[in-house]
Amino acid sequence: MRFSAFLVGRSMSPSDDAYVIETLTEHALEADRLGFDAVFLPDHHFTGYAPMSCDPFLFAAHLAARTKNVHYGFSVTTLPLHHPVRFAERVNLLDHLTKGKLLVGIGSGTTPEETIGFGVDFQDSKGLMDAQVELVQRLWAKKIDDDPIEFEHGPYKGAVVQRIVPAPYSERRRLMSVAMREASTARAAKYGWPAFIPAFVPPIPASGEPSTAFQKYLDAYRSAMAASGHPQQVIDDCMSWTTHSYQCVHVAETDEQARAELEVILAAYQEAIDREYAYNKRAEDISGVDLTSAQAPNALSEEWIRTWCLYGSPDTVAEQLGHYEELGVGNVLMGFTNGPLTPERYALTRKSMNLFASEVMPRFRTRTPAGSER
Repeated sequence: MRFSAFLVGRSMSPSDDAYVIETLTEHALEADRLGFDAVFLPDHHFTGYAPMSCDPFLFAAHLAARTKNVHYGFSVTTLPLHHPVRFAERVNLLDHLTKGKLLVGIGSGTTPEETIGFGVDFQDSKGLMDAQVELVQRLWAKKIDDDPIEFEHGPYKGAVVQRIVPAPYSERRRLMSVAMREASTARAAKYGWPAFIPAFVPPIPASGEPSTAFQKYLDAYRSAMAASGHPQQVIDDCMSWTTHSYQCVHVAETDEQARAELEVILAAYQEAIDREYAYNKRAEDISGVDLTSAQAPNALSEEWIRTWCLYGSPDTVAEQLGHYEELGVGNVLMGFTNGPLTPERYALTRKSMNLFASEVMPRFRTRTPAGSER
């Protein structure tokens, strides 16, 4: 099973931006040194959610020059906010800069605040997403002497006469899709993409085992891939990167210590999402939608913790991960830095991440990650 670090962490004010960017750069380099398989970058705007996520392609290129082994993933790129030609070019260029170690998650977006900032109607974003996927595939396939590709959808209009430059580094560009609806699962299977398997409901209480809903989504994706007609090598690669996500991961010497420190982390996280709530509602009013509940989610509730968090001693964390390994999950995406990122918060992150690398990761490996430390 693969393990990936999710580069999340909030900036609570403009004066925090530089610190968060520098610290998440350090976090990515540490993940590479400790033997993690990938670092995943979000694509978010205006909220302070990982400030460098305003342009994850640029940030990934910066990191790629400084790391040795990790793959680079995007969780996830809001495709309707990207000009389709620019997206096609950037993926190909980053494919070269990372030597083919690229996994670009794509989605239609979740918040009106981000879509309206780019002049995209939130209510049109799903349809625009489908059009973007189809167009990008045509752009990548175009040869110089083919007829020009003309397009006009949403805010995007144009024509490509020759080809997308540069050519891809590898034959397969690994995009990734959320496999939650039948249509998105079918699309991932059609193109031979790894998938994000959603975990929006808690695991089975008291056992830590995956929920039946999670198993349903994973089984549906696995069945679709088996019936896709892709070579077994492609199917195996997709399954090895099919991803289960934890928003907040915290490992400590004992379960009690991990829980106490997790509650400190989540209390600060709650302050951040409470602050953002009013802006979410304002953007919804402008967009003519009503998506946000009467109040912000309670990150300190047991349901939220069971759904989004992985915490405990190394033994407890390894036991919970073992359930997903048995199901055949290929990659676990782990948010070690979620919440407002301060020096105190990052000190907890480093202890947790090093403990995971030295005490948990080797149980799922054939080798011990180089450079791990307590």
